[in-house]
Amino acid sequence: MTQQTPQSATAQPEPELTGVRNFRDVGGLATTDGRRVARGRLYRSGHLAHATDQDAAFLSTLGLHTILDFRNSSDIALEGPDVGLDGVRNVNMPLSDPAAGADFWMSVREGDLETLHAALGDGRGERRMIGAYRALILERTAEHGRMLELIADAGSVPVLLHCAAGKDRAGTSVAIILLALGVRRDEIEADYLLSNDAHRRYRVQRAAHAEPATTPEVMALLSPLFEARIDYLTAAFDTIEERWGSADRYLADGLGLSDERRARLRALLLEEHSG
Repeated sequence: MTQQTPQSATAQPEPELTGVRNFRDVGGLATTDGRRVARGRLYRSGHLAHATDQDAAFLSTLGLHTILDFRNSSDIALEGPDVGLDGVRNVNMPLSDPAAGADFWMSVREGDLETLHAALGDGRGERRMIGAYRALILERTAEHGRMLELIADAGSVPVLLHCAAGKDRAGTSVAIILLALGVRRDEIEADYLLSNDAHRRYRVQRAAHAEPATTPEVMALLSPLFEARIDYLTAAFDTIEERWGSADRYLADGLGLSDERRARLRALLLEEHSG
């Protein structure tokens, strides 16, 4: 499928953040009923732990009310807590178990080529990622339901959502919000794939004694983990269809999203398209 560039990608210059990867305003995406996601309401990014003073100063101009951090305790121990922004509520909502895959991610950072081949070669990296996206849909309904409830509450918007790279846990969560808003699927997919832009990519940390992540062989092995691939998001959508039959049933039955709360989300995050 040919991917289109969402309106938000070209509408206005993006800030040049030094210590925050994959930041963007999700505003501008088109809904099936002709409206658009309003700018300045919903943001996504990688973690804020390494934000510089200049980055924090920019983020402070956004009028954020809430930051949702989907990292687990292991992520936070590795990268550090988010920088604090005055007047902003920080909510940690882990979407992965810190114990799950700890040995695997240690191998990613420290393993030699033989270890990486054993863990990721012959399509194992892709299959792991597809399984992770399916699990985010099937196993994190309580968290995603709480996320929608929190955003729909008065005083939560503007909101910034992030995980470590801002690609998988944040990417799936943003896609769920956009489904609730009625955003067109091609727009959701195009926004998701923006995480592959060179200036957005997560900086892979490898131990000093390990083969660098920039060597072609290591890059080829690690790329399934650190790329946004449409097959991954498709796996999440397919899981919704297989388990609940439709996105509407997933939102209502899986996440407990009422018609009233969905209407509040749309009132908060959508605007009429002015042409």
